[in-house]
Amino acid sequence: MEYRLAELAEKVGGDVHGDGDLTIRGVAGIKEATAGQITFLDNPRYEEWLAQTSASAVILYRDHPFNGRTGIGVDRPREAFRMVMNLFHPQRSPVPVGVHPSALVAPDVRLGEGVAVGPFVVIGEKAVVGDRTVLMPGVVVGPDVSIGSDCLIYPNVVIREESRLGDEVIVHAGAVLGADGFGFVSGANGHAKVPQLGRVVIEDNVEIGANTCIDRATTGITLIRAGSRLDNLVQVAHNVTIGRDSILCAQVGIAGSTNVGDQVTLAGQVGIVGHIQIGDRAMVGAQGGVTKSVPADTQVSGYPATPHHLAKRMYAALRRLPDLIREVKRLSRRVEDLEEKS
Repeated sequence: MEYRLAELAEKVGGDVHGDGDLTIRGVAGIKEATAGQITFLDNPRYEEWLAQTSASAVILYRDHPFNGRTGIGVDRPREAFRMVMNLFHPQRSPVPVGVHPSALVAPDVRLGEGVAVGPFVVIGEKAVVGDRTVLMPGVVVGPDVSIGSDCLIYPNVVIREESRLGDEVIVHAGAVLGADGFGFVSGANGHAKVPQLGRVVIEDNVEIGANTCIDRATTGITLIRAGSRLDNLVQVAHNVTIGRDSILCAQVGIAGSTNVGDQVTLAGQVGIVGHIQIGDRAMVGAQGGVTKSVPADTQVSGYPATPHHLAKRMYAALRRLPDLIREVKRLSRRVEDLEEKS
């Protein structure tokens, strides 16, 4: 597959710089790109690679100097590069349309048009799978589960009973949706299990990373709203709500009944206690430990989570702690000497 540079510029809404008839045969990152490939630059930290890259063309901001390099000027280089990547590597179903002979599908399951059910898939009673959805090998869909149209469910995903998935949902390998929430009543006879009678609801256009777990509600629902992105190894406990277009990076853990707002960013290894509120557009820095509610439009980090500007000052002071301790000891000895002399 190959495109002329001018064709790519037209498809991404950009301006050609240099030879529009240049043939492009692939895409790659700016460090590893070779002749015949196109790359992009939108992060100033990689500016030095613009002169070093072997790519035949580069996608830059419209106002970025090209300095003789051939390429395309656009408003959003990363988005344009994503579009070009899809041109060279269009998504294809990894499983042919139809039901593989080894799959176990209950008689009352409803499958939409163009559904692909891979080897060793299990679909329970009264489940519904929407049009063009792909279930890759080893997927388990429990009874009374509803999966929307154009979903992609990767191998060995478990979607337990009564879960609801909207349209265009992607669930990566090993994720578990609808496992029992962690609920127990402790007493003289140990820890008695609290029945988990709720369900998981995933709205449209949500992506869920590999080995992520989203627990069913004790009663009611655990809810992931439309457009949110959950990375690998994320734990969402029972009765949690994640708002629209929020991002949860790797190893985030959220305890039960917490409400996360819209467009929230939780960086890697963030831990959040239960029964609190994270306001819209809030951001929690990597390894942040959140013990109380976070207002909207604020940035916090550290443990316990503190306003980010203050947390940075605290970390900077912490690095000086050994020197400060030595200085305090020196001053203490000097005070003692002065007191003895007086």
